[in-house]
Amino acid sequence: MGALVGGIYATSKLATYAEWVLALERIHVLRLLDPTFGRDGLIKGERVMGVLRELIGDCAIEDLPIAFTAVATDLEISEEVWLREGGLFDAIRASIATPLVFTPFRHGARTLLDGALVNPPPIAPTLTDNTDLTIAVNLSGAAESLPVPAATAPMANSNAYQRRIRAFIGNLHLARSSGAPARGLFDIAFASMQAMPDAIARLKLATYSPDVTVEIPRNACGFYEFWRAEELIALGRERAAQASARAGR
Repeated sequence: MGALVGGIYATSKLATYAEWVLALERIHVLRLLDPTFGRDGLIKGERVMGVLRELIGDCAIEDLPIAFTAVATDLEISEEVWLREGGLFDAIRASIATPLVFTPFRHGARTLLDGALVNPPPIAPTLTDNTDLTIAVNLSGAAESLPVPAATAPMANSNAYQRRIRAFIGNLHLARSSGAPARGLFDIAFASMQAMPDAIARLKLATYSPDVTVEIPRNACGFYEFWRAEELIALGRERAAQASARAGR
């Protein structure tokens, strides 16, 4: 999400994106998913990238009015990659390639995955920029007891395919639950995969000491819950204000 929101912000079209995402309902999110039956991920991501290209307009990173860097991980050599030129949405797609969720992205000669595997949050790319303030957003903040959104009733006009996709996502247990968490295969895989980036994030934040660190609870939402944009934007604004006040900014 850092690459996606940051990239769109750099185009000066964040308001356009916000208007679109605030209008999303659960059924719209389901229609954006393009499941793959391959072995390297659940979602291809081509559909949502296509919609965003139409909404925002693709451009070269080097032509943006605001400097932007997307961070990815080279799958073959396990190294961090900074994407500072080329197509904006190609860089974003590489940076959001969360293992097990999105398929890896082929970018030139490299096969890339989510940059959070090796550098969460990516503060280092900003160190050479001419900035007045460094603000880090840590999505691995301590879990909290947050209100659980009311369940959405199945839409009467949803077809069998959409119902199967809903059931498939529900079975992954990626969204928050009011009861005790189930410990299925995907739960254990995601929890294990998240442990290393969480540890790296703590080290990075201690090493680089950003001026302001916005802590977002790791259980604030599930991977696919884009239909909750309004409450999540509100949560982000609240935590950003709190972090700024603590830092005296």
